[in-house]
Amino acid sequence: MDSPAHLVDALRLDLTSAHYTVDVVEELLGPVASRALAREQPLPARRALADRSERAAVLARCFLLGEPLARGDLDGALPGCRTDGAVALGLVDVAGNDPADEVRAALDLRPYAATDAAGTSDWWVASDLSGLATDGALRTDHVLGIGGASTTLAQATIRPPVRRTLDVGTGCGVQALHAIRHSDHVTATDISARALRIAALNLALAGAVDRVDLRHGDMLDPVAGERFDLVVSNPPFVVTPRRPGVPAYEYRDAGLVGDEVVRRLVTGVGSVLAPGGTAQLLGCWEVRRGETWTDRLGSWLEAARAGHADRGAGPLDAWIVQRELQDPAEYAETWIRDGHEPPGARFDELYGAWLDDFDARDVEAVGFGLVTLRRSADGSRRSWTRLEEQYGPVRQPLGAHVQRCLEARELLAALDTRGSGDPTAGSYRGRALLDSRWAVAPDVTEERHLRPGDVDPAAILLRQTEGFGRTVQVGTEVAAVVGACDGDLTLGQITAAVAALLGEAEGEVRARVLGVVQDLIADALLLPG
Repeated sequence: MDSPAHLVDALRLDLTSAHYTVDVVEELLGPVASRALAREQPLPARRALADRSERAAVLARCFLLGEPLARGDLDGALPGCRTDGAVALGLVDVAGNDPADEVRAALDLRPYAATDAAGTSDWWVASDLSGLATDGALRTDHVLGIGGASTTLAQATIRPPVRRTLDVGTGCGVQALHAIRHSDHVTATDISARALRIAALNLALAGAVDRVDLRHGDMLDPVAGERFDLVVSNPPFVVTPRRPGVPAYEYRDAGLVGDEVVRRLVTGVGSVLAPGGTAQLLGCWEVRRGETWTDRLGSWLEAARAGHADRGAGPLDAWIVQRELQDPAEYAETWIRDGHEPPGARFDELYGAWLDDFDARDVEAVGFGLVTLRRSADGSRRSWTRLEEQYGPVRQPLGAHVQRCLEARELLAALDTRGSGDPTAGSYRGRALLDSRWAVAPDVTEERHLRPGDVDPAAILLRQTEGFGRTVQVGTEVAAVVGACDGDLTLGQITAAVAALLGEAEGEVRARVLGVVQDLIADALLLPG
């Protein structure tokens, strides 16, 4: 699927002049059909576009819904590229040269509007046609378009300016598209040569083909020995039974047993992280009888750190958030439906294969979440680990919040004296913390709950409206300290003032509040003043 530059340029101009954008397509469809299409129900969309002649409507019928068009209609919708150009780019198949001959989409081509920590962008993204357009099971080498996992990772990724970014398992190139806006150079790998050809088309449409190095190979193999400032990956992490008759879709299945592909990434990605570099990936993990998910992920992190301890690298920090937990039956149903297998004998056969596979390894549940690993540039300190569950909604984009939390954790880790320093400051260098100025983050509010007639609150809650939307219950001392954090006074001055106001010893107040304050700093409720 070589993409001659002049055809790509013509296609880009056609899509632009047709106003083939997310907003325009949603306006053509209307809210009811748009929501139905998001649920993979195409009928309302087909009805909404049936009598529309706008170029964007014609393109949506062809590429989103997979409807046949007359060759002349597609020529009108793509006056520069025309049907012949779309055929050359691999976008459509055509029955003949007559204007009335039938044209059918060979690929999905849709507008994509993205908002992440670097701002907003608009692209067009080609991928294989979805099941709603083909009315059948997906091919095993299916190249997935933009799904929920893709947008979740893109929105959660930090976006500082970096020199080199690596996208592992790029698929149709969505993460690489996001990365080009804040990276000097992007390398993208995939084991599927077909996926790389489609990614090349998408990058060419975005005018970024010269800034991305596409490499064919398995996971990290094509970049062995190289170092990157940012690594992102939405890998083929789906747990799939290894038995005849169970389809292995390349976009979601790495061909390994259980959660092995995620284990390999977690334990191996540190080898390609530059000092100060960050890796962010989505993944799932099995929760087996007799262990917790934190036990399993903890063992992977131990292996990751041990594997690079003798290379003179800085410590590998880890923050893993489990966002979902499914029992084996739920998990099997999710991924059988994802392959567009209708209910029936074949569905039940696959269902049984999944349950047998889980039983063989004593799997009681499967977790899903976001893994963030960071290679510190400071080799003198210890690594830190945080494994937590956050099942509620998050405020997207999440990337800026993740960046603030990583910076806060690094700051606190740098102050760690492994037991020395001010004894009232726990494991951190108390004097440095107390001498620093802090300010309440703009997204933090305070709630006080009182029973009617009471003077003192029964509960004081600090609520974070960004990021994971954490709610922290605090006492009156901590509330008073936090309320005075405006970036002007040091933490030591504030705790001294609160102690004087309460008529208590300053050291005792510090001992009670500093642990909570450090947690508030780590979770970005308090920011450097």
